Amino acid sequence: MACGPWIMFRCNKAYAAVLLGAAACQAASAAPATCAKPVYMTFDTGHMGVAPLVAQVLEKHHIRATFFLANERTLTNGSSLDEQWAPWWKARVADGDVFGSHTYDHVYWLKDLPEGKFLVRPSAGPNAGKKEVFTAAQYCDAIKASARRFHEMTGATMAPLFRAPGGHVSPALLKAALACGYHHVGWSPNGFLGDELPSDKYPNQRLLQSALENIRPGDILLAHLGIWSRQDPWAPAVLEPLVAGLQARGFCFQTLAQHPQYRQWVAAPTPRN
Repeated sequence: MACGPWIMFRCNKAYAAVLLGAAACQAASAAPATCAKPVYMTFDTGHMGVAPLVAQVLEKHHIRATFFLANERTLTNGSSLDEQWAPWWKARVADGDVFGSHTYDHVYWLKDLPEGKFLVRPSAGPNAGKKEVFTAAQYCDAIKASARRFHEMTGATMAPLFRAPGGHVSPALLKAALACGYHHVGWSPNGFLGDELPSDKYPNQRLLQSALENIRPGDILLAHLGIWSRQDPWAPAVLEPLVAGLQARGFCFQTLAQHPQYRQWVAAPTPRN
């Protein structure tokens, strides 16, 4: 029986369980012998304000992570994939991290439409905040545009993985992405680290305590490189003690290149862009 944990997405009740791989399957899937308690740290782009701090923590603790890239507005009125950030992304490539697409303009799926089309709303780019109708081919191009830009910046190749903004997907959307060679990656329920939640209701100490108590081996963790709505920065205030605390408990951090569900795709030929 193929592995298929179900990861719960908080934002999309219609598809609250998205195929990602089952807890039992995770336990049965053979992780490398040197890592009995793997977790998979992933970051989505954001305003990039904490990106240098994230990199410092990862380097200090000898961690490799997986990044999902969109061209989002930054604190410096640029964008996360502009030339200012090209050296930062090159450094992540040199560190051995793994990269996937987050759609170029951070395009949220809203609902399926007839004739295989989708109602979407980008939160970045020239049409930010506007509803649009995408064909399957247009959605695929939104995924591939990040891969093209990543290659322009770094000379490296992005893995055939993507994460839909907000985790909003439908079976039809996943099928369309798969048809152009991209496999969706969500996150584990316990892996939602809460860095996009409001600071007044979810202070850093609460988020840290929750993560340390609830994260389990095999979980895919989700954080961002800067969230506009959070006043009290999550990194490094939570990231540093979280990493240290998990490592002290015998957890090790791996990229999706080592994940039993995704490693075959990371190793596979990248779709033509």
